[in-house]
Amino acid sequence: MLSSCCCTYWHTRDTTTMQLTWAFFPFVMLKHFLNMLLYISSALRNAGDQALEWHIVPRENPASDFPSDFELVHIRQASPSSLLTLEDHPYIKRVTPQRKVFRSLKYIPSPEPAAPCNATRGTQKWQSWQSSRPFRRTSLSLGSGFWHATGRHSSRRLLRAIPRQVAQILQADVLWQMGHTGSGVKVAVFDTGLSEKHPHFKNVKERTNWTNEKTLDDENRKKEIMINFLFCFSGLGHGTFVAGVIASMRECQGFAPDSELHIFRVFTNNQVSYTSWFLDAFNYAILKKIDVLNLSIGGPDFMDHPFVDKVWELTANKVIMVSAIGNDGPLYGTLNNPADQMDVIGVGGIDFEDNIARFSSRGMTTWELPGGYGRVKPDIVTYGSGVRGSGMKEGCRSLSGTSVASPVVAGAVTLLASTVLNRELVNPASMKQALIASARRLPGVNMFEQGHGKLDLIRAYQILNSYRPQASLSPSYIDLTECPYMWPYCSQPIYYGGMPTIVNVTILNGMGVTGRIVDKPIWQPYLPQNGDHIDVAVSYSPVLWPWAGYLAVSISVAKKAASWEGIAQGHVMVTVASPAENDSEVGGELTSTVKLPIKVKIVPTPPRSKRVLWDQYHNLRYPPGYFPRDNLRMKNDPLDWNGDHIHTNFRDMYQHLRSMGYFVEVLGAPITCFDASQYGTLLMVDSEEEYFPEEITKLRRDIDNGLSLIIFSDWYNTSVMRKVKFYDENTRQWWMPDTGGANVPALNDLISVWGMAFSDGLYEGDFTLADHDMYYASGCSIARFPEDGIVIAKNLKDQGLEVLKQETAVVEGVPILGLYQTPSDGGGRIALYGDSNCIDDSHRQKDCFWLLDALLQYTSYSMTPPSLSHSHSRVAPPTGTERPLPQRLEGNHLYRYSKVLEAHLGDPKPRPLPACPHLSWAKPQPVNETAPSNLWKHQKLLSVDLDKVALPNVRAYRPQVRPLSPGESGAWDIPGGIMPGHYNQEVGQTIPVFAFLGAMVVLSFFVVQLTKAKSKPKRRKPRIKRPTYLQQQQTTGKNPTV
Repeated sequence: MLSSCCCTYWHTRDTTTMQLTWAFFPFVMLKHFLNMLLYISSALRNAGDQALEWHIVPRENPASDFPSDFELVHIRQASPSSLLTLEDHPYIKRVTPQRKVFRSLKYIPSPEPAAPCNATRGTQKWQSWQSSRPFRRTSLSLGSGFWHATGRHSSRRLLRAIPRQVAQILQADVLWQMGHTGSGVKVAVFDTGLSEKHPHFKNVKERTNWTNEKTLDDENRKKEIMINFLFCFSGLGHGTFVAGVIASMRECQGFAPDSELHIFRVFTNNQVSYTSWFLDAFNYAILKKIDVLNLSIGGPDFMDHPFVDKVWELTANKVIMVSAIGNDGPLYGTLNNPADQMDVIGVGGIDFEDNIARFSSRGMTTWELPGGYGRVKPDIVTYGSGVRGSGMKEGCRSLSGTSVASPVVAGAVTLLASTVLNRELVNPASMKQALIASARRLPGVNMFEQGHGKLDLIRAYQILNSYRPQASLSPSYIDLTECPYMWPYCSQPIYYGGMPTIVNVTILNGMGVTGRIVDKPIWQPYLPQNGDHIDVAVSYSPVLWPWAGYLAVSISVAKKAASWEGIAQGHVMVTVASPAENDSEVGGELTSTVKLPIKVKIVPTPPRSKRVLWDQYHNLRYPPGYFPRDNLRMKNDPLDWNGDHIHTNFRDMYQHLRSMGYFVEVLGAPITCFDASQYGTLLMVDSEEEYFPEEITKLRRDIDNGLSLIIFSDWYNTSVMRKVKFYDENTRQWWMPDTGGANVPALNDLISVWGMAFSDGLYEGDFTLADHDMYYASGCSIARFPEDGIVIAKNLKDQGLEVLKQETAVVEGVPILGLYQTPSDGGGRIALYGDSNCIDDSHRQKDCFWLLDALLQYTSYSMTPPSLSHSHSRVAPPTGTERPLPQRLEGNHLYRYSKVLEAHLGDPKPRPLPACPHLSWAKPQPVNETAPSNLWKHQKLLSVDLDKVALPNVRAYRPQVRPLSPGESGAWDIPGGIMPGHYNQEVGQTIPVFAFLGAMVVLSFFVVQLTKAKSKPKRRKPRIKRPTYLQQQQTTGKNPTV
């Protein structure tokens, strides 16, 4: 049996624990296993390690009684050659480090009750981790301990819940009254455990411990508590809360009280876990045929191969995994793994006013960068702020975070699964299809914040109970005119000559765990709606596994529409086939055809001066390498992991440029792959990658021919880079940055022909420029610049000196900004600035969008801003003789992650220049019919009209509630025995009666008052006009009419 899991090794300072995953599952193949032990011994000896000490690490957990697809091998002082020898064995799939997952036991004062306690924290504690995204600037502690602490930011950790009863708000009681309470569904909670005698749970089938502690309970030895909802519970209780949201039977009720709970304790009291613990627990969940699995953990490392591969294996075995999307909002590009995987239901958070929670992570996914475009995530959102769940021992408490929203969906999924008579229809794809098709879209919110919308339990029930296996798409249509939901696609029209717009669509295959696309997708433009004005290219997964695949749609404007403006429409037809599991005929297949409507707005090609090209190709991020943050003050968020894309952490800058009338395109290929005559400015920001020699040559030629260049650099200092190394708890090795905030030596190679260079100085400080307040955050200075250029200098603090020697000094006249007109006839202009933090959303203190506007005016229109050219801060350009230019860090490992470099006898050299991407445009098959006017409508699975699907007759049935035993506490009990959520049947039936009687009394009162008003004689009042008239009325004895 093939195993999809990967192997892992754990490398320590003088010892290495390797996790070896077999390419074949050995089961009871004892002879084969013994042969493997002999092979490992022989391989390590052959590698030259004659005295090498190693042994297989025993794993004492419930899975140890069963065969496994990986082993932990502990090696003392392993050499790289010995590891490579192991990797060459045909039965070993992968050798990777055993990862330590650590979450520090801290609670944080919250500035407001809704602030998330479970914001993504790294485990790389440079000194004292508080939050991944502080609300204010923090001081820079400069002792050696600050830079040399332990941990690793990539580690997965609990997305902790922080300080309402959601089951009834989402109408779970409607399904309860039908008799559906989660019965027969196995749900696993991977968390911190659960106390054995907790009064809220009646059907805990099994509690298992996967840690190295001898306890199954969810407890904290220090007994730290949460205070007044303003502090997060710094001990445990997280697992109890999550289990309560899913299956609590009383007080703070869960969605599926009769479900079969399987508790997996995978975190210790100190919040520590290891990859091997998760892999063993995942294997055990597969063995126990778990139906639903909640995972309220996450991390940015989508390249943790053993973990990711095992998640795929889980879902391939029909385990529906629900996971928290992360608590790193409101920044974009902050999705956590595994919630960002196609086969997992990723859940974001909202509050009870249906606003996206500030802490909820935003899309897009960053797996696909730099060449492609991210997928839509989260899948759905639900309540995750101020939700009530079970306390650690008894009672209830209110917490917030996506780790709360995740069990809300997991509980809803468990309840929904119990309503389906044919359980074979329930799988990870069909459940996700039902959830996203039934979700209620939130107004004014884009798809990278809300996914498909807010969880609607009853509509999902209607779809599931009318479901037939089929394929569907996420998103189900592409409308580049629909704002704000389709942001960022709707924020900029397309035009001839522009970079193709890429939309990454997820194919969900509810017919089977594996599938394929039949033939090729078909592009059918609508002729009445000018569909022939656009070209479409489609690439897709060769195999849909498990349950999903991708469909990348590239859209471009045909040449005949270069001067045309209007709306163009068409659709792509995709047919998906899957093996028929229950088909008696050998080779039988199920097929499903889906239609992807496309609607775009086309405008005439903008002038060159209005077109800006963003260089995405040369931006690198974590994972896989250690790329440090651009602002060294942000010690709590040390890794650069948001993608550096105009639609992630540079979103505000992109929005600003669009508001100023610029058209911004993304270059996901080398500089040799674009036509520079079409663009006014090439924008390079925070570049970490090296450059091909051919790129350097072409850029010089392009600038001579009129292309302009703007570079926002960042710090680079080899001494500081050595100082900010940290000790990795996973590999037991020191991690050294592969670059600084930017790759300054590579940038200097790029601009050296014009006599320009950045320095290795590292500066910080506040200043005023052109009447704007500015903040320079860990930027570099300009070391060399042409003598006829414009250079602006400011007085700044020497942050490098502060980091290295803990000394403070102010440097006068630091060159930070340079403007230069190249001498060639018709040549372009170059602008340099030493810091990108002022346009980066990650840790921006004061924005400098005004400066970007001024630079674009200069590069695009040759208009030098007077505020800069006549500034009092203008100085003579530096000649570069004051200090040597920065050199690349000796022994760096950038080649391991670079698209440009490759290893060559210990001295990395450029790879061969790759070919430019070539799109194969689909041959259009025009249709002469009218396109639908509104592409957004309910995704009709099996042509189900939700408005016509009525709920079945409700019979009186309620989940049974176990009464409190003597001595037990009901912290949230309502006097009189009435429990929240209509658990008391008599109360549930009596309340509507009282409500009806009350309404009748009020109605009767108004009817009586109205009747009295009509029957009462009208009161006549004297009308005063003139004295003579009054006298006349008195003499006649008549009353005046009114």
